[in-house]
Amino acid sequence: MKRIIYFISCCLFLMLWSSCRKDFEFSQSNGTLTFSKDTVYLDTVFTNIGSSTYNLKVYNNSNEDIVIPSLKLMRGESSSYRLNVDGMSGKVFQNVKILAKDSMYVFIETTIDYNDFSNLEATYLYTDEIEFTSATNSQKVDLVTLVKDAVFIYPSKGDDGIVETLTIEIDGEQVSTEIQGRYLTDDELIFTNAKPYVIYGYAAVPNTKTLTIDAGSRLHFHSDSGLFVGENASLQVNGSYSNDQELLENEVIFEGDRLEPNFSDTPGQWGTIWLYEDSRNNSLNYATIKNATVAILSEGNPNDNKLTLKNTQIYNSSNFGVLGRNTSITAENLVINNSGQSSFAATLGGRYNITHATIANYWNNSFRQYPALLINNYMLDEENTAYLANLSEANFNNCIIYGNDNPEFILDEIEDDQVAFNFKFTNCLVRFQNSFGTNYTGPNYDFDDATHYENMLFNEDPEFKSPNANQMIIGSNSKAINLGASSFANQVPLDILNNNRTAEPDLGAYQHIIFDKK
Repeated sequence: MKRIIYFISCCLFLMLWSSCRKDFEFSQSNGTLTFSKDTVYLDTVFTNIGSSTYNLKVYNNSNEDIVIPSLKLMRGESSSYRLNVDGMSGKVFQNVKILAKDSMYVFIETTIDYNDFSNLEATYLYTDEIEFTSATNSQKVDLVTLVKDAVFIYPSKGDDGIVETLTIEIDGEQVSTEIQGRYLTDDELIFTNAKPYVIYGYAAVPNTKTLTIDAGSRLHFHSDSGLFVGENASLQVNGSYSNDQELLENEVIFEGDRLEPNFSDTPGQWGTIWLYEDSRNNSLNYATIKNATVAILSEGNPNDNKLTLKNTQIYNSSNFGVLGRNTSITAENLVINNSGQSSFAATLGGRYNITHATIANYWNNSFRQYPALLINNYMLDEENTAYLANLSEANFNNCIIYGNDNPEFILDEIEDDQVAFNFKFTNCLVRFQNSFGTNYTGPNYDFDDATHYENMLFNEDPEFKSPNANQMIIGSNSKAINLGASSFANQVPLDILNNNRTAEPDLGAYQHIIFDKK
């Protein structure tokens, strides 16, 4: 009986083996492959910075298992592209197999050294082809990448592999930190628009020096990178208005170093513009700051001209748009939206004068704890001990303060007879509904008190064009139209798009337009 079972088992094995054997007989490709795309566009990259990984799907629609004799980059081993086929990396592959009615992925990356090419402009279009050979003809898929030359600023690395870190002054003493970065040299203190700047770590402005950034400059920050402005140092951002009302081409842009569209609105890609204590006379005009952790951190100097913001837009900050700590900020035509915490936080007191600003928060990536506008007069240490400071003034004039939460401004005061808490909202549209479960009461929320609130409009839709897309201009049905006080409009006669507002000033940074119904 055992011999019979053994004999039957052997026969079944031979039958199965012979029936499957033809599955491993591959015919040579006859050039009838199809592809998910004819051209693979790898998004713009900076020289010597690797791209994201892109994919090409290759289909065998025939009824036969096929082998591709050669799959290769036309530039061969000299190509700046890299391929991955069936888990193998390389630039030339032989005898690549695809089963009948099946497909495979080809993954593509690139790192291009701009210096390998001569006599080029600031951008260069680099191309290659993937060739799929066959018994009768070959098929090709184009690869295209725009390469940008750039100025790279990064800290040095010692022979021991330790990256240079910043030394900053704390209470009169030089203290080493764990912040990777370096101080700019004298010949690096003017950023021009000739090439974009790519910054690794913190580019620091030395004490008593000024960093000047010309109109049209582009600054790209790697993860955990930013600008640091030291004691008695200054940052001057000199963007200007472009005649094209849709594109502020001459503005200065601060953003991350990932240029792919998927990263264009991703918050938290880099650190902050850090205006350290005793930096002075910092000014930003026609600047756009996007995708930071904290777009601007301004500390100290509450009685000086610490920071002036004009015609500045701040979007997609994973924590705060503007975070002031016992500081002084003057702002005109300021637009902030989409912040993981507050769009504008005036903390530990200070001095703030904000005119014709749109301070909004339509953050929808996660729960946020704070409103669009937060004002307080204290800071808590690790042991929850509160340190108080004077809020000398916090004036918001002809502003819109709105968002997708309620309320969108909070006055968080620790009362102390020795500490001032001075604020006033004049001709502002704000979102504030003291709904069930909230406890915003007391004299700070007495909206009939003219010493704190004058000509206010509550909870009316500003009709932003598309707040989720950071299009914060208001439409013709906005409740903010013609509600601005002329006295403040005369101080800031042009809106952020250079439209005159003195005759009938709207609230916020924009005069209204009629939206295209399409």
